[in-house]
Amino acid sequence: MDKKLLDILVCPLCKGPLVYKKDSEELICKADRLAYPIRDDIPVMLEDEARQLPADEEV
Repeated sequence: MDKKLLDILVCPLCKGPLVYKKDSEELICKADRLAYPIRDDIPVMLEDEARQLPADEEV
C-alpha cells in the first residue's frame, strides 16, 4: 500500500484514520471495527464491501 494514498484515505463512515493490515490486505477502521478489502491493489471503500470485525479480534 502506497504511504501517500494511506495518508489521504479515511473511513467513509466516521472519517477516521485507517490502518493497513498487510497479511489480510485490508484497511482497518478501529473506531467502527470495519475492515475494507484491497483488491488488485485498489482499496474498496464501500460500506457494503466492508467486513465487520468480531469483538474478540484485535485491531
